[in-house]
Amino acid sequence: MKIIDLSKPIQYNKNDPWFMKVKIKHKPHKKAKWLIRFLGLPFKLFPKNFDGWADDVIQKMGVHSTTHIDAPWHYSPTTNGEKSKTIDQIPLDICYADGLVIDMKHKKDFDPITVKDIEQFLQNENLELNPRMIVLIKTGRDKFNGTKDFHKVGTGMSAEATSWLIDKGIKVMGIDSWGWDLPLPYMLKKAKETNNSELFWEAHLVGQDKEYWHMEQLVNLDALPYSGFKVAVFPLKIVGASAAPARIVAMLD
Repeated sequence: MKIIDLSKPIQYNKNDPWFMKVKIKHKPHKKAKWLIRFLGLPFKLFPKNFDGWADDVIQKMGVHSTTHIDAPWHYSPTTNGEKSKTIDQIPLDICYADGLVIDMKHKKDFDPITVKDIEQFLQNENLELNPRMIVLIKTGRDKFNGTKDFHKVGTGMSAEATSWLIDKGIKVMGIDSWGWDLPLPYMLKKAKETNNSELFWEAHLVGQDKEYWHMEQLVNLDALPYSGFKVAVFPLKIVGASAAPARIVAMLD
């Protein structure tokens, strides 16, 4: 079995905007020796060739800062009139399933992905969308990952396409762009230019009426075939959180 990592590294990157910055303090082995001594073990009783243990502290990392999966709670406090689920409440049985890649690399920046786009791709590639699949939208914008422009470029899902996937029985879906919608700065600009409140965050807000979970900032989708693989996406169990980092992998026989 071949395993392909679809998650980006968690590390400090100077090019990340402030809202994506990750800061990790790495503590060397020798610092632990003084902690052990403080706890009561004399240096003479330390094991031979023992340098102490390494340790690390995540000083700053938002749950949306790296490859992650959003919970319905992120989109809205309620889903279809009931309290939205937080990330610790994701049903584990939807976190492992057959995967399907939908290739939208031809879409230009700021051109939303529509139902027609998806249907045309499935027809051209003779692919079938089955309920409970994990659908991965490939835009090719992961090449901007780690750059200052990552959150400013790319295509994104429309509300109608998101709703259509949910109606087809898809509970978990993901994208290799910074976000699920069109780029955030673009949505802000267009909403103000047109004075239209319907233009902002339209795909996310489908979650107000229909429960679904989506992944953002995937990588390596080019390494996958369009079908014939499994996807595992198990987020950290952060109680009450709107999202969580996840080590997302694809498995091919």
